[in-house]
Amino acid sequence: MKKMLVSVALTVLAGPLFAADASPKDAVVAAAKQLAQQPNYSWKTTVAVPDDAQFKPGPTEGKLEKDGVAYFTSSFGDNTTKIYLKGAQNAISGQDGGWQSLSEMGGDQGPGQFMGFIVRSYQAPAAQAEELAGTATELKQDGDVISGDMSTAGAKSEFKFGDVSDAKGSVKFWIKDGQISKYEYKLAGKANFNGNDIDVDRDTTVEITDVGTTKIDVPADAQKKLDAAPAAGSADTNAAAGSK
Repeated sequence: MKKMLVSVALTVLAGPLFAADASPKDAVVAAAKQLAQQPNYSWKTTVAVPDDAQFKPGPTEGKLEKDGVAYFTSSFGDNTTKIYLKGAQNAISGQDGGWQSLSEMGGDQGPGQFMGFIVRSYQAPAAQAEELAGTATELKQDGDVISGDMSTAGAKSEFKFGDVSDAKGSVKFWIKDGQISKYEYKLAGKANFNGNDIDVDRDTTVEITDVGTTKIDVPADAQKKLDAAPAAGSADTNAAAGSK
């Protein structure tokens, strides 16, 4: 009996010791995985760029159901597009109030090409936070914040288009109740896109809210697009493959 009590005591004491031994990067990865296991959550993404930047994306709001529907907005200037994703299916709002899939938009040219890039670039915040943790050369904890600089390769990997040079970046994470509650990443460098050099300098912040209480209401016409399986080789299928 005495040996059993000693064994139990050692087991209880070992938990905090093992947790204390976990690296800041391990803590971020574990917190990201914990968020990914939640049934649903919402988020808001804001991007700060220099005043003279050519592209100034507006805030993005999103909602996610685990193994279900993902919803997010894409804003540029006064235009906001609503996007629903479910597996290989997608529904994208038009300026006329209607809904189209990428294949219906012609996902390889014109506006469809741009929306195809947006859809393929989609990444759930939990997955993105875990990926960003992997870009850091080292993460350090200061109070409730874990942060560090990206490696050159890590910073390059976060540029989603163009041939990139002089890439650099940093990441910062906030953890609450064992899961990611907010993260921020800064990127700078030069990207060559279609023969044009574009200076990139942006600061992206993602805040997680309504974990476990988020609800997604899909408009009936958008739901029809999500329920219609795309044809093999269509823009919808290719977009879904690119977003994994």
